[in-house]
Amino acid sequence: MATAGDDRLRGGEESHTDEDSLVTTCGRRIAVRCLRLGRPDRPVSRIALDVGEDRGGDPGVWAALTPEEARGLAHLLLERVGAVENPAGGARPQGGSPSS
Repeated sequence: MATAGDDRLRGGEESHTDEDSLVTTCGRRIAVRCLRLGRPDRPVSRIALDVGEDRGGDPGVWAALTPEEARGLAHLLLERVGAVENPAGGARPQGGSPSS
C-alpha cells in the first residue's frame, strides 16, 4: 500500500466519476477504479481501491488488486454484511453471498 497521492496510481488510472466511489459516514471517499500499467503490448490491469484522506487531513491509502483478489474481497465484504445484518444467523438479506 502507498499513500493516496502516490504517482503510480494517479498516472495509470482511467477517468472517473462519483459513480465509482462512495463517501463513508466518517468522511473518507473510497474510489474503485481500473488501473492499467505497463507497455501497451503487455498491459497489467488491476482494480484499484483508493481510500482518501480522513476529515483531519491524514492521508489515505490505496491497494491494487488482481481480478481474483477483488472477487475475494467482494465475497468477504458481502459475507460480513450478512453477519452484521443478521447476527443471529437468520435468513440472508437479498443480494447477500452464501458463505463457503
